[in-house]
Amino acid sequence: MYDLVIKNGVIVTEGFRFEGDLAVEGETVAAIGKDLRGKREISAEGQYVLPGGIDIHTHMALPVGGTCSSDDFFTGTAAAACGGITTIVDFTAGSPETTLANDLETRLETASPAVIDYSFHCEIVGWNEKRPEEMAAVLGKGLGTFKFFTAYGDSGRRTRNGALLEAFREISSLRGKALVHAEDDDIIHRLLEELPEDGISDMRNLAFTRPDECEALAVSTVSWMARRTGARVHVVHLSSGLGLEEVLLQRRLGTPLSCETCPQYLLLTEEVYGRPEGHLFSASPSLKKEADNRRLWRGLAEREINFVATDHCPFTREQKTWKGSFTALPYGLPGVEMLMALLFSEGVKAGILSLEDFVRVTASAPARFMGWYPRKGTLLPGSDADIVLLDPGIDWAISAQDLHMAVDFSPYEGMRVTGKTTCTISRGQIIAQDGEILGSQGRGRFVGFSSK
Repeated sequence: MYDLVIKNGVIVTEGFRFEGDLAVEGETVAAIGKDLRGKREISAEGQYVLPGGIDIHTHMALPVGGTCSSDDFFTGTAAAACGGITTIVDFTAGSPETTLANDLETRLETASPAVIDYSFHCEIVGWNEKRPEEMAAVLGKGLGTFKFFTAYGDSGRRTRNGALLEAFREISSLRGKALVHAEDDDIIHRLLEELPEDGISDMRNLAFTRPDECEALAVSTVSWMARRTGARVHVVHLSSGLGLEEVLLQRRLGTPLSCETCPQYLLLTEEVYGRPEGHLFSASPSLKKEADNRRLWRGLAEREINFVATDHCPFTREQKTWKGSFTALPYGLPGVEMLMALLFSEGVKAGILSLEDFVRVTASAPARFMGWYPRKGTLLPGSDADIVLLDPGIDWAISAQDLHMAVDFSPYEGMRVTGKTTCTISRGQIIAQDGEILGSQGRGRFVGFSSK
């Protein structure tokens, strides 16, 4: 008799579907079959049994622009669990004054209240002659993915091309991966200069100053460096069809390039900036056009985009108070709790993605990216028992007041979706059920990157 058996569900991985039972022993999946018996049994009649979602791009408790993202590692991971996410990958907070090891130690302490498992990408801010040695050191502590910015030069986060080329060489030698926020800083500044004197007071000009050419050029530049050095490079939060076409071109040239997109770039457009509360949608990259939404959806379905992440970086209405300029806003949107529901409703139910595609872009592909598969990202026997039950028949309207993220608005407020997570299991423990958080603060574990 197993510790836990999920009965009579449709079990789905990226490779198969099976109608039957899934058994858990301790923290791992033990068996898939029929008529399995457990000390505790959960009925999954009429529901899908899926690998827990992996959100590879979140920003919990992130200091930015004199404030801090409104979700800490407890509220953010509890909300994630309610939405079917069982592992997140966040970021260290880099600075020129600290070592990468210091950044990791600080972030591990900040993340200790997490309800679900977590990891980090190592943010590189400020390149110097000691960084290569520091990168090798944190690789031994479980960090092998390194984040760079080609924008945000004014805040000191941009890594210029000479340093970026050097960093890519080091990453290639370490068999790590480089993550890049790909927007061309010079284009952004030139377009800001072209605005009329009162141009920054029009929220719609956020899209004007961060166009698709801005993204595509940055993708092209970092791809040349990736080819030259052999570094594996990943473009985060791809937002445009032109950016995706550049990714595909660079792959044809032999660049080891992967990419992700986010729900906001699949579902929202720059039209929202013209709303009375358009400033609440401030994010970088900017939202684009409906044609970009369609192209990114097709890219997901055709495996041109590797997976979906949220870039969850929440701020409250008060934090996003309009001060007369879109440049004075904190950039970021809440999303970690809605990833699974939005992709299922607008992807699977809409006929764009198959169930197997859904599992691939929410679980198995991000697990492979981090070197975790098949420990995570699947329901094969021996894998971590990170499991989600999703009821495909629940029709509901999104409302910030019903969600668990520490934010008082949703970019998708009032949108009706079909399909909802009813139960989330992390390493064999039920941590969320029917919208109730059951997992205890601090039960999450750090999971290190593997270069395999």
